[in-house]
Amino acid sequence: MMEPMHLQYELEGGNFTKAGFASSEIKKVLKQLNVDAKTIKRIVVSSYEAEVNIVAHAYSGIINAWIDNEKIVLHFNDKGPGIPDIEMAMQAGYSTASPAVREMGFGAGMGLPNIKNNVDLLEINSEVNKGTLVKFTIGLTPEMN
Repeated sequence: MMEPMHLQYELEGGNFTKAGFASSEIKKVLKQLNVDAKTIKRIVVSSYEAEVNIVAHAYSGIINAWIDNEKIVLHFNDKGPGIPDIEMAMQAGYSTASPAVREMGFGAGMGLPNIKNNVDLLEINSEVNKGTLVKFTIGLTPEMN
């Protein structure tokens, strides 16, 4: 039995050079814990999408990850414009990304749909002009040797 673990990362809105850093750190930890490759991929895809959403849309954000023997729970909490219509934002291809963000290759409108397709549990709470909290859980499967 492993002790539950907590990881935390701070994000700066607009700083695309660091986008993905937290997701790759989480991936390193999961590999050390011998989580199976398919599960790691689901976690990293979801985490990266949520991380890039904060960098692309918010002023700042904090990622909290809790890992235990059965699951990983991630919270992506940002201070930003919020999501006026979560249902619309969940539709593939819908994006509010700026032209500058799109020019960098981000903002295709697949972030939230990709998260939804890779997690076991998803909750999104958002308040316009305040920020957004994206919470998700993915069950862990140990690597079979």
